Amino acid sequence: MGDEATQELSVTPDAVPGGTTLVSDEVVEKIAVAAARSVPGVVELGGDVARFFNAVLDKVGLDQVGDARRGCSAHVTNGAAVVNLVIVIEAGRAVPQVTAEVRAQVAGAVEAYGLRVDEVNIRVDDVALGGPAAPVA
Repeated sequence: MGDEATQELSVTPDAVPGGTTLVSDEVVEKIAVAAARSVPGVVELGGDVARFFNAVLDKVGLDQVGDARRGCSAHVTNGAAVVNLVIVIEAGRAVPQVTAEVRAQVAGAVEAYGLRVDEVNIRVDDVALGGPAAPVA
C-alpha cells in the first residue's frame, strides 16, 4: 500500500459535459417561416389549400392555428438542414430578387441556431394582386 500514488485531477473552468444536441425539423420550420415572412415582397406562405383553410380558421377566430410552420417543411440530418418553402409574392416584385432574399434570410436565421443550411428550395405558388382578399364562402 505504500506504493500507491496520489493522482491530482486538474479541473478546467470551461469544461463542458458531453452529450448530443438535436434540433427538430419543426424548430427549423418555425425559424424559416419567421425569416421568410420578414422579406419585403413575401405576402404569405403556403399553397392554395393551406391558405384556404387558414382563411376559414381566421373567420372562426382561430387565426393563429398552424401559422408558425405553414408553407414550410424542413429536414435536419447531421447538423445540416434542407428547407422547402411555398410562398406568395406581391405583384410587381421580381421573383429572382424576392427568392434570393428569402434564401439569404432563411439561411442566416437557421445558421444562427448552429445548423448548416444545405438547401433552401422555394416554390412561388401565387402572386397577390394587391386588392382586398376575396371572402371565403
